[in-house]
Amino acid sequence: MAVNKCVKYLLFFFNLLFWLSGCLILAVSIYLRVSKGGNQITNQYFPAVNLMIAIGTIIMVLGFLGCCGAYRESRCMLLLFFIFLLIIFILLVAAGIAGAVSQNKMEDWVNKQLKDMLPLANQPDTVKSDLKNLQKDFKCCGLVNGKTDWSPDPFPESCRCNVTKSPTPVPGAECDSEGYYSMPCSTRIVNLMKENMVIVLGIAFGIAVLLIFGLAFSMALYCQISKKDGPTTNA
Repeated sequence: MAVNKCVKYLLFFFNLLFWLSGCLILAVSIYLRVSKGGNQITNQYFPAVNLMIAIGTIIMVLGFLGCCGAYRESRCMLLLFFIFLLIIFILLVAAGIAGAVSQNKMEDWVNKQLKDMLPLANQPDTVKSDLKNLQKDFKCCGLVNGKTDWSPDPFPESCRCNVTKSPTPVPGAECDSEGYYSMPCSTRIVNLMKENMVIVLGIAFGIAVLLIFGLAFSMALYCQISKKDGPTTNA
């Protein structure tokens, strides 16, 4: 029985697209990791970048495995490809559900972690410098309680509303009566994490759809090769 060439080449081009998607995810993730500037305060709250690097690498490897399996009509490689796709699909669904459920607990967790950094006067200069840069970018002041987090040190100039000029205004960047940003940076970090969570969940959903097609194509080709070779023929 001849192998359906349409299914074979569909799976091959699907895996080529899958491999290119992995390259793109890996490249964008590495760029985001390099361009983050090494801020010690925010790095620990954005593990999604590291997760996307791992996902991009795995997708590249699986795409290459699937391309080789489809081209060589290897049952062993196709079966491994199917099993790995199924495992990743289950993990993506589980991670998506966990991420959606844990969004409500995100704010409490971030606030607890940031409170452990208080008082700021006891933090090293590198952490203070990172926070000042964060205040400039996010139009916020202090970690959890506002400008009073800097006490007994003097309030930095980055807390003042008229210091940083940004071409794109930040919503909610209100000033108090003394001209300091009234919103603590914890609120900005939580909002940014929620925005990133939506993006990550969207990417995960798109990958899950691709995985479903990959599972169907790989199993269809595997079954056709099995019928052609017979039950006793090695892959």
